[in-house]
Amino acid sequence: MPSSAEALLVHQLECSRLLHQERGASAELAAALDRVAQWQARRLNATYADLAVDPRYAGAIAFFQSELYGPGDFSQRDADLARVVPIMIRVLPDAVVATVAMAMELSTLSHELDHALVGKLDASAPFTVADYCDAYRACDNRSDRRRQIDLIVQTGSALDRYVRQPMLGPLLAMMRHPARIAGLAALQEFLEGGFASFGGIRDVDAFLEAINTRETALMEAIFSGDRAPFPDP
Repeated sequence: MPSSAEALLVHQLECSRLLHQERGASAELAAALDRVAQWQARRLNATYADLAVDPRYAGAIAFFQSELYGPGDFSQRDADLARVVPIMIRVLPDAVVATVAMAMELSTLSHELDHALVGKLDASAPFTVADYCDAYRACDNRSDRRRQIDLIVQTGSALDRYVRQPMLGPLLAMMRHPARIAGLAALQEFLEGGFASFGGIRDVDAFLEAINTRETALMEAIFSGDRAPFPDP
């Protein structure tokens, strides 16, 4: 019987596969999702510009934006991950598998929220902050938005715990060459990037609290009717 961590990871990968399949079936949808994701990436860059220039936090900010919470085609990475789930279960501690599953849930949920936004927003032309906020509010998915923020904090906290474990870094390094040979470079970069990005942070709680506070304030402002909670990115 699979562990709860394995079951969660397999479930998230299937959700991700279906989203990638839907995106791949429509060039129009893919273009709209890209425009929304790029717009949101610019907003994130502005919101966290102060943290991104701090050497302690720059790697973690870049990892969240590029791998979990930003624009990009993650279909190859997720397909790689689905291929090696049985190996991961054998090699990695269950708690680490659970963290990978949590990261995948964050990635999948972020893309689901983008799909919902595209359904309420005309992304075929330039849009404003007010347009974005109206569409965000119309999605009426506050609990999912809250879950997204919680997952950022929980994933970051878990990555910080495991990066302190002395055996995981060498284990990931040992996997590098076999991963390339097996055609799993995208997955290897994701795993190594996630762990390395938190290696230089000594006050991770303060970093994650800053993200929680800022994202929660923006979410509450938008759901309260604010149409200009941040400048046009």
